[in-house]
Amino acid sequence: MHNRILIDPQICHGQACIKGTRIPVAQILGMLACGDTIESLLKAYPSLTQADILACLGYASFLAEEQITPINKFTFNA
Repeated sequence: MHNRILIDPQICHGQACIKGTRIPVAQILGMLACGDTIESLLKAYPSLTQADILACLGYASFLAEEQITPINKFTFNA
């Protein structure tokens, strides 16, 4: 995943993109969520590979991983 996803403030305003393209990861994930298949994405974006699309899914999985923070770390203002 790390060699296929790029976050650079100079490219797409710092959005995570597929390296070597200006295709945002969020765009690929959104299309998959709407029912597009990997095969249809590869036809729509000939510069992409299956590994690029799987890296997008891996990146989303990484971001969605839950982190448990102990309650005593929070400051509550009542």
